[in-house]
Amino acid sequence: MQSAFRVVAASTLIVAATFVIRADVTPQSQQFEVQVQLGDVLFSEGRYLDSLEAYRNALKVAPPDMARRPRVGVIASALRVAEFDLARQEAEQLYKSDPTGPESMSLYGDALWSSGLFQEAEAKYRDALAAAPNLARGHHGLAKALAARSRLEDAMNEAQAALRLSPRDLEIHHTTGAIYERMHKYEEAAGAYSNYVNLLPNKDHSEKADWSRAEIRFLRSFGQRAPFESDPGTDDRLYTVDFRLVNEKVVVRAKVNDASAQDFVVDTGSENTVIARQTAQRLGITPITYTLSAGVGEVGLRGLQLARIDSLELGSLKLRNIPCLIKNPPLRDIPVKETEGLSPLALGYSMIVDYKTHKLTFGKHLPDEPKDFELPLRLHRLATVRGTVDGTHMANFVVDTGGEVISISQATATSLNKPSTGRKIALKVYGTSGWDRDAFLLPGVDLLFDTIHYKNFPVVVLNLDAPSALLGFKLGGIVGHKFLSKYRVGIDLERSVLRLKNVA
Repeated sequence: MQSAFRVVAASTLIVAATFVIRADVTPQSQQFEVQVQLGDVLFSEGRYLDSLEAYRNALKVAPPDMARRPRVGVIASALRVAEFDLARQEAEQLYKSDPTGPESMSLYGDALWSSGLFQEAEAKYRDALAAAPNLARGHHGLAKALAARSRLEDAMNEAQAALRLSPRDLEIHHTTGAIYERMHKYEEAAGAYSNYVNLLPNKDHSEKADWSRAEIRFLRSFGQRAPFESDPGTDDRLYTVDFRLVNEKVVVRAKVNDASAQDFVVDTGSENTVIARQTAQRLGITPITYTLSAGVGEVGLRGLQLARIDSLELGSLKLRNIPCLIKNPPLRDIPVKETEGLSPLALGYSMIVDYKTHKLTFGKHLPDEPKDFELPLRLHRLATVRGTVDGTHMANFVVDTGGEVISISQATATSLNKPSTGRKIALKVYGTSGWDRDAFLLPGVDLLFDTIHYKNFPVVVLNLDAPSALLGFKLGGIVGHKFLSKYRVGIDLERSVLRLKNVA
């Protein structure tokens, strides 16, 4: 069976190559048309790397007045294979050539989104819809933007409008599923993800497709159980618990399945409650399916088990039917054992971390407290804020209470065009996906978050390509304990802001 597959694959490549070779001896206009048609076929089959190459070949020979079609193909293909810089570069060219075209504005919005520039992307989606109110992709983009601001009902309205206009657009179904999931409507989410999978080309076995199939099984395993179920009145209360700082990590005590309380790292860099394999076995937490996770480390995309916790108690808050990740298979050859982690954000709660009093406060509705700084915040699976690197490079940073340092991605470091000789200091760094053996310390970087300025500052450079690809946007870096510990930190999902009050 395996050898037969290789023959088929080889045959496909030979056919594709034949198209290109024949095109080389035909007039330029025919080369253009052959490559565009080939790109369309490959894209429809879910072969996005191949379609990207075909569209780029077409763009090279396209007459100026016919460049739009292959350029759109390049943008769409590049977004599917996480070539975010290329997508943005071509989308900027498309937008410059047609700045008032609704489709140009919407595609430019998609490219800005993939660069982590969520606010600019939302503005472009709104411009596109002002020009063409029935533009499905404009409504889809606005749905993502509103969901990132935790305006879930408004986001769902936009997603449903997009579906009515373009019911066979699989990406819209996927976004609809993600919004339903955040609304804790698991059966509806499973239905939307099923529509997405059913619209995929038969040959699509991408990580996103595999993740969606696993997510459907997991969501439907809840049956009649209400996820994140709590007692009446819970949403109107604030909860406060003490925490300890252990190795620059916020650690609280919590109970799982009515067992004795144990330590959990408060980790806003994770979108799920996380349980180590031994703990899951001890507490009788049964895995339901596998899913993909991504983090810092050479493993990159990592297969983990999805499961359900019957009950979770954090202070006086008790929740039932909590999704969780089991770290199985465990990582090998790391210096410490993997620990349990939770995030109030993943449970649907805003939160305040007071590093001076060692108090963690969380609730659905936080008071509007005094602050020294307030940064716009977006939650698209992870909570992020905008930063500026070396004066001009805008980047999205994960707000990570489980992290220790301020870091930037290798992609961000490369874009700075700094001279590297003598500047890189090799580091041994490990994360949730193992060792990042290419990590290094880069001195002399300027960082700006609103008016918070780190001048001539050493940052850790990490490979964040895998989490960026899984998230669907380019991560610029991470702000951890070194950044956060100076403040009373408020992560307010309701208002979509990060509030910082000096605690010195």
